[in-house]
Amino acid sequence: MSSQPEIRTTERARDAAEATEPVRRGMVFAIVALTLLMMSIDSTIVATVLHSLQQGLGTTVNWAGWTLTAYSFGFVVMLPISGRLSEQYGRRRVFIGSVVTFTLASLFCGLADSIFALIALRALQAIGGAGFTPSATGIIVDHFGDARDRAVSLFGSVFPIGAMVGPIFGGLFVSYWTWRVAFLVNVPIGIAVIILALRYIPRDLPRRQKTRFGMDLPGMLLLGSGLLAAMLAVTYLGEDNTSVWSPAFAAPLAIAIIATGLFFRHIDRSTHPFVSPQLIHGPNFGAVNLVNMIFGGITIGVVALIPLYAANRYGIGPLDAGTLLIAQGIATIMMSVTMALALRRTGHRPPIFAGGIVIAIGTVLLAFRPAFGIPPYAWLAGAAFLIGAGLGTINPASRNAGLQLAPKQASTLAALRTLSLQTGSIVTISTTTAILAGSTDPGNVQAWVYTVAALLLVAALPLISRVPEHHGSW
Repeated sequence: MSSQPEIRTTERARDAAEATEPVRRGMVFAIVALTLLMMSIDSTIVATVLHSLQQGLGTTVNWAGWTLTAYSFGFVVMLPISGRLSEQYGRRRVFIGSVVTFTLASLFCGLADSIFALIALRALQAIGGAGFTPSATGIIVDHFGDARDRAVSLFGSVFPIGAMVGPIFGGLFVSYWTWRVAFLVNVPIGIAVIILALRYIPRDLPRRQKTRFGMDLPGMLLLGSGLLAAMLAVTYLGEDNTSVWSPAFAAPLAIAIIATGLFFRHIDRSTHPFVSPQLIHGPNFGAVNLVNMIFGGITIGVVALIPLYAANRYGIGPLDAGTLLIAQGIATIMMSVTMALALRRTGHRPPIFAGGIVIAIGTVLLAFRPAFGIPPYAWLAGAAFLIGAGLGTINPASRNAGLQLAPKQASTLAALRTLSLQTGSIVTISTTTAILAGSTDPGNVQAWVYTVAALLLVAALPLISRVPEHHGSW
């Protein structure tokens, strides 16, 4: 009978043998990309089937909208936690666990028979989805060697593909089947990812030193309370006949401000915060997070509102309005791939600066009426293409700028980047829709919103000089 020391020796020998096996990088990247694509499609396809979902479950538009809000809420709260979990327990374990959670939640979402069950399941789905980007980034950093900067940069070409495909699938499902398929389509994809991940993603590298992971419940509660209260305030403001002086708006807004302030105070004083304040607002990291929030998050919000703008100002139909995002997606993919290959020569600041200017120009063109006899659809498509080109130019540099400062904390930094993007996008969309709700001419008002967004992007350009510069691999 084998003794315990002999068993440990055998396990160490097996782990060492697995560590020396060559990593099939192409297959690993394909698995990771398929997972990110699934998440990207889900983020757009649900919005497309919202009206059908509302009718199918016999609910109101407000409760149907909470299927989006609950997902955003769960996603944002879980992002920093999933990053820490990846670093503590291993990227592969968290990646596979996240896919399992997301897949099961998608299955139950497709079978839900009440809006309240669906909202709860969407929050559970977000818990799984929040683990994708941090753990996937960590897997790339751990196993791709000096090619990791280029592999991480190519992530930027995956998300726009999902943003283009999602609305198309959603329209087809609603027209020829049922809204439930928008969730059930994730199940076979998730099962395929799990099988492939177990086979091809290498086991996590052994860590010489493990730090104790504390859940930091006070920090989580403060952040969650602040976000939930802010969402409630914005939801109320978007209702008809509402006032900013109403207690129903002022109370949750006050709670959001107080809870957020206490959250930052807590993480500054806590011994084991669930996200380090250094990574949020520390030297170099703070500038990177702000750049991601402004040039990434606000831009994502601007793009998401283009179909609504096309319908309100120019009377363009829903299908044609949705296809405007294809031009933006194509440009983002093209420039993301191009800049990923050129990043080692350009460094981080020049692409972000150039991309920011192009995004601002595209946003201003959205606000202007078509000129030179160009049809409205072509004019909007051209502006969307410019915005997509600028976003694709920025993506590789903005992803790598923070990661190269602390590669060992890649999962947490990837989570914070996504958190910054989500925050900028949510603020842009929520503020704009609240303004439009009380307007008699929403198309013209949204044009002014785009003008203000462009001015904000231009005003933020000097911030790019504070982004840490780097050339070559890291």
